Amino acid sequence: MKTYKHFGVMLDCSRNAVMKPSAIKRMIDCLQKMGYTALELYTEDTYEIEGEPYFGYLRGRYTGAELKEIDEYAKARGIELIPCVQTLAHFTALVRNGEYRPIVDCNDILLIDEPKTYELINKIFATLAENFTSRHVNIGMDEAHMVGLGKYLDKHGYTDRFKLLTRHLNKVAEIARKYGFKPHMWSDMFFRLASKGEYYEPNANISQEIKDSVPKDVALTYWDYYHDDTEFYNAMLEKHFEFDREVWFAGGAYSWNGGFTPMNAFSLKVMKPAMASVRQKGIENVLITMWGDNGRECSFFSLLPALYAIKQYADGNTDEESIKDGFYRLFGVSYDDFILLDIPNKLDIGELTMSNPSKCLLYSDPFMGIMDKTLETVPHIPYGDYAKTLRETGERAKEFSYLFDVQSNLCNVLAIKAELGIKTRNAYANGNKTALKALIKEYNELPERLERFHESFYSLWHEDNKPQGWEIQDARLGGLIQRIKTCAKRLQEYVDGKLTAIDELEEELLKQSEYLIENRYSALISRSLL
Repeated sequence: MKTYKHFGVMLDCSRNAVMKPSAIKRMIDCLQKMGYTALELYTEDTYEIEGEPYFGYLRGRYTGAELKEIDEYAKARGIELIPCVQTLAHFTALVRNGEYRPIVDCNDILLIDEPKTYELINKIFATLAENFTSRHVNIGMDEAHMVGLGKYLDKHGYTDRFKLLTRHLNKVAEIARKYGFKPHMWSDMFFRLASKGEYYEPNANISQEIKDSVPKDVALTYWDYYHDDTEFYNAMLEKHFEFDREVWFAGGAYSWNGGFTPMNAFSLKVMKPAMASVRQKGIENVLITMWGDNGRECSFFSLLPALYAIKQYADGNTDEESIKDGFYRLFGVSYDDFILLDIPNKLDIGELTMSNPSKCLLYSDPFMGIMDKTLETVPHIPYGDYAKTLRETGERAKEFSYLFDVQSNLCNVLAIKAELGIKTRNAYANGNKTALKALIKEYNELPERLERFHESFYSLWHEDNKPQGWEIQDARLGGLIQRIKTCAKRLQEYVDGKLTAIDELEEELLKQSEYLIENRYSALISRSLL
């Protein structure tokens, strides 16, 4: 079996859902069983910094005591807890605090060459040094697309952005060194600046001068969650080797992009070839990222089958029956049962895609459904059957039954909600008030089903996460419930003759995409501005 310096998971604790220490300990126990040796906590601003009261303000940030507690627990179980922070971009929540405007370049990017920026970064490393025993650190620096083009441009004029990036990197590395840390960073900006924004470009022309300007003690992390071709991964790794620096690989277990629902099967589609590449190219440090885009609705525990199988692939075991048997021995739950958590996003279209119909159709408006034209092109999704299957499976899922409860209740909502907009428009277009009267009954039943889903999701969230961030889910689901009631009211007024037309249903819908793929709540509910 291949040995690794680090084979770990990265948990996103920055996108509203901040995992409770107790839940992190549960995850550590699971990782230990599966043979993982590292855990990175991705925290943009969700940790305390002395003298920075607005850093992570009202966001459920970790206290120093909590981080030390987690660190001690992990170390006792052979898991290295590695801090994973940001030192350039992705300060999405932080920059909303006026306190930090003087050190913002543009968007969520810190202002390079500004002394106060490095004062903050120094405090970040002092905090990490105090609360973590590991001296490995992930310093981020990914997706800083507009670096140097905001306040920096106003103050200093245009500066070569490669030189700007590497100058900042060297300053961060120097601070890290002062506290005894060895950094690794996401590698994408070197490729993006060389390839007009494109990361996955094996032929990127990165000059030797730029490669040499990366500090020798900074490792590059090639992250890729999208390709199903081992040779592509190999080519990108070879491009990273040209830097002559240590190279890490970061894959993904899709806890994001699926909305409330995991994407175990798609994760394995792209990670099986990735792990083959890791083995072929001798990569010794591997991370499996678990992001939480758009509010992190999906429980990390629902991806345990993917995490187990990925580690088996990395160790050279690709025998599916062996993997299933091993999973059952560890968790006491059937692997195939656990994979059923994926089915709210299952489409019978003959291919495995990143489609997430469950979130798309949950939030698509009944009268102005942004995804309805796309839904018309796919086969009927049997959400009623899905709900029944998940409910029955959850009865034998033991400690993980709460995961099935959420997915079953979601499917129970979608059994009505998924096609409600299409049915409403068709009945309205045909002037069929009898059909509209029947649909009003479905509109009236839907809030009760949504309340049951809300209650089960509430239980899951508060089992896994701190309470901060839940207010967003209350606003979203509460808003949906009220919107359903408003639509029912307007339909009733139309049927009763109080309205001669429903203006929203008079406007023709346009197709938005080929697939039901959209994870952003704001892009699903309306074309108006939030």
